[in-house]
Amino acid sequence: MSEERVPRGGRSGGAGAGGGPAATRAAGAVRVAAAAVTAVAVVTAEALAGEGPLLVGAVSYALGLAALVLAAGRWPRAALLASVQTVIAFRSAGMSDVGWIWPASAAYFLVAAGDGAVRDEAGKRLGPLSRRVPRGLPFAVAVGVLQVVFAANWERYVAGLDGREAVAALGAEALWLALVLAAATAWRNGRNWRREEAAGRERAARERAAEARRRAEAERLRIARELHDVVAHTLTVVGVQLRVAVEALDDEPAEARAALRTAQEVRATAVADLRALIGVLRDPGEEPGAMELAPGRGLDGVGDLVEGVRAAGLQAAVETEGDPAGVPAPVALAVYRIVQESLTNAVRHSGGTHVDVRLRYGSDAVRVEIADDGTGAGAGAGGEDGAGARAGGGHGVAGMRERVSVLGGEFASGPGEHGGHTVRAVIPVPS
Repeated sequence: MSEERVPRGGRSGGAGAGGGPAATRAAGAVRVAAAAVTAVAVVTAEALAGEGPLLVGAVSYALGLAALVLAAGRWPRAALLASVQTVIAFRSAGMSDVGWIWPASAAYFLVAAGDGAVRDEAGKRLGPLSRRVPRGLPFAVAVGVLQVVFAANWERYVAGLDGREAVAALGAEALWLALVLAAATAWRNGRNWRREEAAGRERAARERAAEARRRAEAERLRIARELHDVVAHTLTVVGVQLRVAVEALDDEPAEARAALRTAQEVRATAVADLRALIGVLRDPGEEPGAMELAPGRGLDGVGDLVEGVRAAGLQAAVETEGDPAGVPAPVALAVYRIVQESLTNAVRHSGGTHVDVRLRYGSDAVRVEIADDGTGAGAGAGGEDGAGARAGGGHGVAGMRERVSVLGGEFASGPGEHGGHTVRAVIPVPS
């Protein structure tokens, strides 16, 4: 229902507190209906009682209470106090004999049904149902008790009824007030429950959308890393082999053919990887991570990478320690890509003649180290922490760092202790 305009630190909301334009219209319709029922009920009761001037007393009495019900949408507490005072004034003046409590039933209901949502210093609602305090209900109860006490004293000392007659006259009205307040409380709780349920659905939808965006971003970065590694390595090796073939074509045809054969093999491997990437992009129904982007790319392929570097004219050695059988596929792929990117950078940037690959397979982690003897200027496509990658637009070091970070490992790239460039990574192995 409509949201009451509550100033900072001000009144609690009416029955329609909270909601949008549709709820505001619904609250207005409810108040109009309540005002109409109040007016008709008061006029009818006065007519049935047959006492007092109907047109002068009952009609003005009924219209006044109805107007206060309409005003309760904006000022619920003030409207309740004014309704109680109106009832007391008409009863005290002898212009009405039809009840002390029930003529103000609608005003009592609207105040008790207000959620009284706790607000912060900026006047904004504070969160879930558990933080809402039904401040309108205690106010309505207090006003009702005071009205019953006043009515009892009036009936006892002004109207001349004895104690038993006064209790009999007001007992039914006190029970009616309790029923009205109980109904208002039940209605308020049901409305707040529905409101919280709708808010929970909205939060769940926002969380699902945020998770979908996060997963899409992670998959996009994963595909970008794979694409970079495949294309960079392939173009580097193929370019070196084509250069060798061109230089040896006239004098050493056999060496030229071997270089072209190597380039063709590397190209075929890259085509397979790119097809896997395209398959992931073409199938949006696949869960991220469900399709392996680089099938068959693991620790067994490290030797092929080293052979490709040797064919490019760079001396390369591999040193392994431990058993690679227990290394899970995601870690194996990360090791493969780190070695691939590091060897590619050694060929393209180091200007050296030798590169060493060291792999240590432990029960808790895999340790990777790739060191070359180049000048170190621009090595690793970025130098220390990838600074050169930013300057030159490369993403190799950033991609390796992301791979290791996703798996909870540690990564470092920079000048070696004895010159050249060194890439180190420690990737934990789940137990």
